[in-house]
Amino acid sequence: MGVAKSWRYTKGVFFLANHHSHKHKNLKQQNLVPEHHHCLLWDAAAVGGGQRRRISWTVVCGVMLFVLGLVSLFSGHVASDLEWYSHRLVKQRFWKKKVGPFSAARVDIWKSDFSKFYYGCSERSPYYAPPTRQLLSNGYLLIAASGGLNQQRTGITDAVVVARILNATLVIPELDHHSYWKDNSDFANIFDVNWFISFLAKDVPIVKRVPDKFMRSLEKPPYTMRVPRKSEPQFYLDEVLPILEKRRVLQLTKFDYRLANDLDEELQRLRCRVNYHALRFTKPIQNLGKKIVMEMRKMAPRFIAIHLRFEPDMLAFSGCYYGGGDKERNELGEIRKRWATLPETSPDGERKRGKCPLTPHEVGLMLRALGFENNTYLYVASGEIYGGEETLKPLRELFPNFYTKEMLASEELEPFLPYSSRLAAIDYIVCDESDVFVTNNNGNMAKILAGRRRYMGHKRTIRPNAKKLNALFLKREKIPWESFAKKVKAAQQGFLGEPDEVKTGRGEFYEYPSTCICKKPFKFPDLDINYNKYQNLTKLPFNPEAESEYGRNEEDQGVHNAQSIKNAGFSENHGRSSSVNEKDGVDFLAD
Repeated sequence: MGVAKSWRYTKGVFFLANHHSHKHKNLKQQNLVPEHHHCLLWDAAAVGGGQRRRISWTVVCGVMLFVLGLVSLFSGHVASDLEWYSHRLVKQRFWKKKVGPFSAARVDIWKSDFSKFYYGCSERSPYYAPPTRQLLSNGYLLIAASGGLNQQRTGITDAVVVARILNATLVIPELDHHSYWKDNSDFANIFDVNWFISFLAKDVPIVKRVPDKFMRSLEKPPYTMRVPRKSEPQFYLDEVLPILEKRRVLQLTKFDYRLANDLDEELQRLRCRVNYHALRFTKPIQNLGKKIVMEMRKMAPRFIAIHLRFEPDMLAFSGCYYGGGDKERNELGEIRKRWATLPETSPDGERKRGKCPLTPHEVGLMLRALGFENNTYLYVASGEIYGGEETLKPLRELFPNFYTKEMLASEELEPFLPYSSRLAAIDYIVCDESDVFVTNNNGNMAKILAGRRRYMGHKRTIRPNAKKLNALFLKREKIPWESFAKKVKAAQQGFLGEPDEVKTGRGEFYEYPSTCICKKPFKFPDLDINYNKYQNLTKLPFNPEAESEYGRNEEDQGVHNAQSIKNAGFSENHGRSSSVNEKDGVDFLAD
């Protein structure tokens, strides 16, 4: 990683050019030499004083290693640091020569070839302070989460972090019973409460309810307040803590996205421990989710899960238009009146900006263009699709092997039917365990699952680059399929769930939990394995930042069955992209 970036690469030769008149330390000051690099290629003109000649890089390092060997022989010391860097540079030079510098790659559309270089890491540091005892805390923190399942999930996660910041005892959060879905499920109906409390015992004290004796001793009822969106930790210390200390019981309402995105490392890792480990679904939900995954695996060794967010409420909230005439405008317009604060938008403008969810047909076209065959198995997670079967028909024609939870577990699903959040939890499990996860928008469930799949092994996650795809869909009938597919592949570069899509610290943390994703130490066999993998494929650009291996955390629930089947896909330049901006205000519609 650092080695490759410290050297300049031209025509297959690493060199530091035309600096013979400066001392080694000056080279360091000019950022031409890394701090620990000692193997330099010198300028032939500086040695011979005449015409410049290229000196074999291998010969130079070979001579230097020979000299180091003599030094080691007579001094008893081994210059291990220099020897390691020299061998590593030889490996990287061989890799670039064989694979080709900065060339395009054929990407496996089913699996990221760089996923093995990363692993999820959310451990507490040795300096992590133990939690306060319940009786010594600053008081009890009540949380009222809002929105659908995944929006509430972010609220619950942030509630634990806020309790840690305030040195408070957290009471099991209350879930929203009055949102669009009208689900009266409580925390214990969806998540394993005892596991939640015990897993986080080393982080914060958590109780199921405020003790009755303590409540009777209060002079006033619990104080209720709402904090601004994405508040910094200091805000909680300055504005919330004094009230908590005075009243001893404090309730924070509509608690969704009320904590800043960027926190210090320990708090970010606490977020990951809550989101990816402590929030475990109840046994009935887990069992049914696993059953559906196994049914899909019986039919095909690998499958795609699509979160198809194309319900009437989502379309109304987006302000987009899908060609349904006055009927569509009137129906969605009535639904849109539920949110008085939504601004008036231009449907065409929203589509050009990439803010409109893809239609089921457009999702199918995107997947076929990326290289997924007609016989690929799809699991479709969705609610009521606007337009019903007529809207789904083009997707079914493109992918006949089309399944939903209702088709795979009709009888077992009946007890869950009145509860939209529990149904969403089942879809969550299946989508998480799929080989490829695809979404038609960048809402809450899409972001939460994208982040989880990164943490759990960078499983292939495809989100549409709607801004670029929109222009292609408009002229689909006017260009040949081969040209259309090529343009779709180009548009989707950086939107496939590769480890290097977003720079560290960029994007929403729940979608890009970079603090909780670590790289494995560099190993020489990694280069050999990758060279053998790609020698029969189109050239792949060497990514010096991908120098580690990822392992799945066994602590979490799941039925993931790792697949070794590879299917060569399409060319990509591993570009970086920023996360899609979300509307500030009502976010629950994206669940």
